[in-house]
Amino acid sequence: MSSSKMQSHNSIALVVLLSIFSCLEAQLQVGFYSQTCPIAEAVVTQQVANAFLSNPGIAPGLVRMHFHDCFVRGCDASILIDSAWGNTAEKDSPVNNPSLIGFEVIDAAKSILETQCKGIVSCADILAFAARDSIALSFGPVYQVPSGRRDGRVSLASEVQSNIPSPAMNVDQLTTNFANKQLTQDEMVTLSGAHTIGVSHCSIITGIDDRLYNFSGTNMPDPALNPSYLPQLQAACPRGSTSTSSVVPMDPNTPMVLDNNYYANVLVNKGLFTSDWTLRTNPATAAAVNDNANNQAQWLNKFTAAVVKMGYIDVSTGTAGEIRTNCRVIN
Repeated sequence: MSSSKMQSHNSIALVVLLSIFSCLEAQLQVGFYSQTCPIAEAVVTQQVANAFLSNPGIAPGLVRMHFHDCFVRGCDASILIDSAWGNTAEKDSPVNNPSLIGFEVIDAAKSILETQCKGIVSCADILAFAARDSIALSFGPVYQVPSGRRDGRVSLASEVQSNIPSPAMNVDQLTTNFANKQLTQDEMVTLSGAHTIGVSHCSIITGIDDRLYNFSGTNMPDPALNPSYLPQLQAACPRGSTSTSSVVPMDPNTPMVLDNNYYANVLVNKGLFTSDWTLRTNPATAAAVNDNANNQAQWLNKFTAAVVKMGYIDVSTGTAGEIRTNCRVIN
């Protein structure tokens, strides 16, 4: 074999080996910290439980935080970084502030783990564990979280709005948004079921497309809203209120239970957002809503599988990124 052909074959072999190594390196593992920090997951579970006892709203808050982290730059804990001089971070985008809560829970877990296992457990994994524990505390399934994520070093508020799905999106826009994150349309419908727990700030409902008072500039409520549901929302969210503390449950019946009642609400036009109602306008998503409404066990299994898959979005592993000492600050 000529030397040029041999070099060519060697180059191809090297590329293949590097590709294989890259794929192996990118794999997350259940029990990633079993040898290096065996207490990691238990510490997070305890801190989430402690916070939940004081404020049950922490659970949906942490689930939402994990979602918002993964959809911007992947699951790299960039949502946790504080703004600094010259840079407004993701958490201070209007999409996230003041609605995101639970940062102190991650801080508490990280502080303990840095004392016991210095420089080992990433903030990104702590957030993924916290979301899992929050789902369990909301009467959802217990499931395992693959870990081994590394923390990112960039957090830009300017990237949030173009990546986080808006509550005013229609079904086609939602489908495209989730597809950009390698999630299917059915997984989009499945993950929308997270709206069965927690609350929304009134400013979100009365902003953008104003479903309560001036939908699409008509100076009237959204006609798609259930007429028995509308007065409840208007009572909780008076017209013109600018208070950031005004909130309304996203599920009016079981707002603290991770169940399939969200889909039952969507079927009778009690979805809080346009992005909820719109799921009925497409044959495939409407069929998925109906299936999920009729089979809670099936939806819960699909939900946890979709959350786990979401946790793989653009992860950094191996030597990429870093393990932050303080989740709020880049090393």
